[in-house]
Formats: sequence, structure tokens, C-alpha cells
Amino acid sequence: MNGLIVPRSSGLLDSGPLRPEVMISSPRLYDATLPSPPSIGTASPSVSAQIADVQRLIEKSGVKYVMHSAGTTLEGPWDKVHQVIGQAHTILHEQGIVRIQTDIRVGSRTDKEQSFDDKVNKIRQLLGKE
Repeated sequence: MNGLIVPRSSGLLDSGPLRPEVMISSPRLYDATLPSPPSIGTASPSVSAQIADVQRLIEKSGVKYVMHSAGTTLEGPWDKVHQVIGQAHTILHEQGIVRIQTDIRVGSRTDKEQSFDDKVNKIRQLLGKE
């Protein structure tokens, strides 16, 4: 039987007889034959073609950016950056993707100008890598 063992002290299970662990039965919980679900709004778990399309859009926009394994960092005026994000959604919807999720983290400061390159270079300097 496949299942998940949850330590009693975890607080996840507060009822039942007092035992050091409790077995939760789930026949397919860790079944290696289960396929990966497709990404939200696409028929495939791969979204590399869509990411490439968005990267082309960003390149054409003139907004400063850097792509990394967990996303893309954009740097520029508030309105321009948000315009590019909206355009990225538009081009993906035009490809038939019906649902898109974008996570946005915004930073701003008023005491000085500091680019994402400045931030990274400061850490490299502290590490003795510059």
C-alpha cells in the first residue's frame, strides 16, 4: 500500500489514537507512472516556445532585462514595464493560451538610482569576484 507517514508531532493530525505516526492511505500518492500535468492554459508541460516569444517582445521593447531560470527581471519606467507585461499576456492569448499567471515583484527607491546590475555587482565586490 502506498501512503504518507505524518509524524504525530507535526500537528497535521490532531485526532485518533496517540501513536508516534499515523498512516494516511492514498493509492497513487507517490506513483511514478503518473504523468506531469500540463502547464496552466497549455496542452504541454513545456512553455519554452512561449517564453522565447515573450523574450523577443521584451528585446524589441527596449526595456532593460535579464532572463534567468526562474523568470525575467525587467527594469525601466513603471508605465513601460507594465505595458510590456500586458503585451506579453496579449501575444500569448493570441496564441490560444486561455489562462496565464504572472508573478510580479516591484521595487522602487527614491534615495538614489540603483540598477539590478548595481545590486549584483555590489555582492560580487563583497565576494571578491570583481
